[in-house]
Amino acid sequence: MDKFFKIKERGSSVKMEIIGGLTTFFAMAYIVFVNPNQVAGEGATGWLAGAAADAGIDVAGQLGQIWNSVFVASILGAIIGTLLMAFLANMPYAQACGMGLNAFFCTCFISASVFGGVDVVEGYHAGMVIIFVSGLVFLFLSVTGAREYIAKAMPECLKKAIPAGIGLFIAMIGMKNAGLIQANQYTFVQFVDIHGGKWADYAPAIAAFIGLLLIAVFEKYKIKGSVIISILLTTVIYYVFMNQVPSFDVSAIGQTFRDFGSVGVVGLLDGKAWSDAFVSAPVGGVFNAVMLIITFCLVDMFDTIGTLYGTASQAGMLDENGDPINVNKSMLCDSIATVCGAALGTSTCTTFVESSSGVAAGARTGLASVVTSICFALCLFLSPLASMIPSAATAPALIYVGVLMMKSFAKVDMDDIASAVPAFLALIMMPLTYSIANGIGIGAIAYVIITLFTGRYQKKDVVITIIAALFVLKFIFVTM
Repeated sequence: MDKFFKIKERGSSVKMEIIGGLTTFFAMAYIVFVNPNQVAGEGATGWLAGAAADAGIDVAGQLGQIWNSVFVASILGAIIGTLLMAFLANMPYAQACGMGLNAFFCTCFISASVFGGVDVVEGYHAGMVIIFVSGLVFLFLSVTGAREYIAKAMPECLKKAIPAGIGLFIAMIGMKNAGLIQANQYTFVQFVDIHGGKWADYAPAIAAFIGLLLIAVFEKYKIKGSVIISILLTTVIYYVFMNQVPSFDVSAIGQTFRDFGSVGVVGLLDGKAWSDAFVSAPVGGVFNAVMLIITFCLVDMFDTIGTLYGTASQAGMLDENGDPINVNKSMLCDSIATVCGAALGTSTCTTFVESSSGVAAGARTGLASVVTSICFALCLFLSPLASMIPSAATAPALIYVGVLMMKSFAKVDMDDIASAVPAFLALIMMPLTYSIANGIGIGAIAYVIITLFTGRYQKKDVVITIIAALFVLKFIFVTM
């Protein structure tokens, strides 16, 4: 084992690897609960089912099936991706469904199907096709080395703004799910209305706010598993506030796997899903499908690269050129995991920034990733527990992830207006337009125009120019 993982060579030990693997798992275990909620609009009793019911549309049963499918698929995707990191790259990184991309998936395919008159399961399957193809493109770019070229050609200001914009987007979703922010016909949004309201209407928002503060306090004291501990404590607070007793149905485990077999893993085998993805609703045709594929690839690419560089730097695992060791193998693992995840029925898999917590605890090899994978495997039988977790308890995790992802924006050169304006537009337009793709597109367009008219356009900017041109066509011909 030591020879295979090079444990002593990297200055680690079996004990440190086990501790590091456990630390990484507890830091990102929230994804087990959060991902199916994000993709399926919180399932049969969630906000999307409620909004659809208000519009006279009954999709609760289908959303419940999708929730169950994604629950199993996202765990299996995490296991596969993390084991790839262990045995192919021999790195202490864990993979799971990317935050932000799962919400983007829901907006583009699940929610769009509900309110677009499309069968929700068919929309879900069409989305899986898009993710699968984006994973194949990602895999091709990784194998050929083009992925690294594209990454280096992207403007630094946008590289730093994209993760931060996704963070704002995720935080806004968390606040909305918890009721901390509400719609207002005059100002678009407002803080939760406590004055004059019923306790049950704003109690979840208060519980979520307490949950966020708990995470901050736990993190300050470096308590391992701060996020998952906060989710569990906030769940208790929620049920106390609401004067309710949660139900625990063990039989739900069997139904979860049945839905995974009948709805999730069969998605890519359905020929109609492929025609829906490139011809008809909810995707809206070939052009929109291509734009979605490009968007998922770009976001996953920069999210992974940022995580790898940041984590490797923290662990002192950089080569003589300042690049993470085994970086190409790590990115290859990422792309394979996305392909496998889509085949199973979940959204884009990516390398998690929470891996840095395991590295900080001493993890240096793939053995830590093996430990993390085993922990994820045990979660396959926790679907009854997951169904007990209210959105008020998972929302603080989303907001906290937003806090972490905002760090990258601090590195934008705000004194250089040619960097500041595109970065700011990419940052702010993601939450304001409820679309990661729109933020990337508007930032890219602004960058190209500014550099052209200020004489700063360079040969390497051809890549971002092509991306900007595609987004111009998208904004003209596609509404999203």
